[in-house]
Amino acid sequence: MRAIQITEFGGPEVLKISDVAEPVPGDGQVLITVDRAGINYADTHQVENSYLSKAELPMIPGGEVVGRTAEGRRVVALTGSGGYAEKALIHPMRAWDVPEGVTDGQALALIVQGTTAWYMLKHSSHLQAGESVLVHAGAGGVGHLSIQLAKLWGAGRVIATASSEEKRQQTLELGADAAIDGTPEGLKDRILDANGGKPVDIVLEMVGGPTFDESFAALAPFGRLVTFGAAGREAAKPIEPARLMKGSKTVAGFWLVDCLRDPQRFGAALTELFELTANGRLRPIVGGEYALSDAATAHEDMRARKTVGKLLLDPTR
Repeated sequence: MRAIQITEFGGPEVLKISDVAEPVPGDGQVLITVDRAGINYADTHQVENSYLSKAELPMIPGGEVVGRTAEGRRVVALTGSGGYAEKALIHPMRAWDVPEGVTDGQALALIVQGTTAWYMLKHSSHLQAGESVLVHAGAGGVGHLSIQLAKLWGAGRVIATASSEEKRQQTLELGADAAIDGTPEGLKDRILDANGGKPVDIVLEMVGGPTFDESFAALAPFGRLVTFGAAGREAAKPIEPARLMKGSKTVAGFWLVDCLRDPQRFGAALTELFELTANGRLRPIVGGEYALSDAATAHEDMRARKTVGKLLLDPTR
């Protein structure tokens, strides 16, 4: 079968199409034909072996797929790896039927990015009605869904950051009350200005480095910052306990892998997101679809912040 198999760690340049043996199901595994594979920013870390969980070579990247089983079930599944291929192995405990009214692309937008937004708002930050929420990379995969869910669940004011005027306009169309440039220099002041001169209650942050630092400085008393990535590949300044005590602030980390310890709750979150999508209250955006052979271009575009919404790979091309 055709797949993207890497034999060395690195940047997008290591993503090359190969002919490899079709995977053979082990105990409890199911082989599916991949209709679309999802692309996540975490994949760029997986390929260079800088992710939270270490990878081993040779490896087929890609942690999520949507496709059909031999019996014809349409499922979306988390694979860990192996998704950038024509066929993939899935485990039934990490696969869910895709309901009518939800497209393949929407299902892939929801299984990682959607559930990430769901957990961060409901469980990590404990969003309360009327609170202000700052969403970094508001036009991105997690960001565009976080904006919509925050508004659905009663946020008083949602502020989005984005790297271009076009992306900032898109976040406003999705329901953000204000959109600002996410460049770190002067970011704290722009956040305060966008919130009527007041600090914000919740920040969803995945850039790291000075973006994290400026966002933390913009937190209100009892504010919560949830960090779920390091797209800037730069560490934030260490936070001494006294800085948390002053202002009674909270910094929470989030990694979706930890949510899979409770598959029932994860499935319930995904089911809620499917229902919101099917009835039109939530709008997952597919921002680009690439041929399997163009996986490197997809990673380049994502790292260069050229993309919006969810990105897909088409294994038939």
